[in-house]
Amino acid sequence: MSFELLHFRDADKILKSKKMEKDVQATLEYVSDCLYGTLHRGEFLRQALDEMEWRRNDEALIILDGRRYRFKGFKKGIAIEGSFSAYEAILEGLLRLQIGFEKKKIESGILLLTSLRSEKSPYKSTRIMVEEDIQNLEPTISLPVSIALFDLGRPVIPQEDGNSE
Repeated sequence: MSFELLHFRDADKILKSKKMEKDVQATLEYVSDCLYGTLHRGEFLRQALDEMEWRRNDEALIILDGRRYRFKGFKKGIAIEGSFSAYEAILEGLLRLQIGFEKKKIESGILLLTSLRSEKSPYKSTRIMVEEDIQNLEPTISLPVSIALFDLGRPVIPQEDGNSE
């Protein structure tokens, strides 16, 4: 399995109460399978979430009325947000989810992030970094949230053949 799922502020209990544990696990596994080694992950993520029925209700994806901001996915009061470009997307993702929580649009969120760290990082693991960030961001970020840390490998960039016919 190329992801690790961490729960904060009883997010796991909310998923369990909504009987979504298997659905979330299956979705994260599918996202991992679809995105592993790919280069253009944004479009593949949207397609995977659509296929797993997280993008069925366009109105539910709206974060702020009258604006174009949208969650990546939404189902049964749970929103999915994320970015695999850099771990630092944690701040924007948590803010988007927090706004949805404060507006009573969601009960909990799932944030998808890369687990890859720079070799220069003083942290031994991304998990430790996430735990510290969640603790340090409270009370500003207070929603129940699950964070999925993905190792999607390095993107495979096709090589040109060089032969011109």
